[in-house]
Amino acid sequence: MKKMSKMAENGIALAMALCMAASFAGCSSAGANGTSVSGSTTAAGDTGNAGSTDAASLEGSVSTNGSTSMESVIGILSEQFMNDNPGVTVTYDATGSGTGIESVSNGTCDIGLASRNLKAEETGLTATTLALDGIAIIVNGDSTLEDLSLDDIAAIYTGKITDWSGIGDGSASGEISVIGREAGSGTRDGFESITGTTDNCVLNQELTSTGAVIEAVKSTPNAIGYASFASVEGQEGIKILTVGGVTCSEENISNGTYVIQRPFNLITKDGVELSAPAQAFFDYMTSSDASDLIAQSGAVPVA
Repeated sequence: MKKMSKMAENGIALAMALCMAASFAGCSSAGANGTSVSGSTTAAGDTGNAGSTDAASLEGSVSTNGSTSMESVIGILSEQFMNDNPGVTVTYDATGSGTGIESVSNGTCDIGLASRNLKAEETGLTATTLALDGIAIIVNGDSTLEDLSLDDIAAIYTGKITDWSGIGDGSASGEISVIGREAGSGTRDGFESITGTTDNCVLNQELTSTGAVIEAVKSTPNAIGYASFASVEGQEGIKILTVGGVTCSEENISNGTYVIQRPFNLITKDGVELSAPAQAFFDYMTSSDASDLIAQSGAVPVA
């Protein structure tokens, strides 16, 4: 009887030990704050971290493709997002709005970038506005010109006025070198739709990026061009004109008094779920957490 009693005691002790181990293991599956640790992500607007509850758990790549005008805003946002989520790589292909829209439509990128609205024929896609951007009218830095009306701009770009002497009081002179963007550019689409010059522009130079337009205006006397305000602000060698007496500024873009403006849109494909890193980046970009960085890039945040 004594032997059986001893075995029973050992069995009870073993059972207690196993229960304590199981209890300890259950406790160790929670984080320090008592919440369960997992790889799930939440919208950036819900956390202080850019797009992830646990930044270390978010891994993978996010491909973006499209508008060259959105280079500054996507650059600053992707840099911050990658700093906050070191397991994620965000890439940006500056191909123009039309190509960005086509790329997300055919599945060769995660998020398209378009500095214009979708056209009627671009179906099966959703545009989410990230920010607003003014299209600045720029001339060579040596120009004496300060202001153009919307009608003046339209007349220059359709070839009705070809010399600066035909503008204003005629104090400026010289054959105008008209510089614009290529077909498919969101900047061109926005500019032409607002100025009423769609399919009627007569250009001396048709260039494929915002940067190329800026450089061409810098190096060409008597030149005029248009480019994203986010890209031209603070640039030397060019002059930003007022339009109808209204300055191209963040305030005037936001309140609508500067009329030559367009949206910066994120394009996604309907019915296609983004990967966890792509969704987290999308959520971060469209949250109020990104507003300060969007403003720093020269665009006007809408969140």
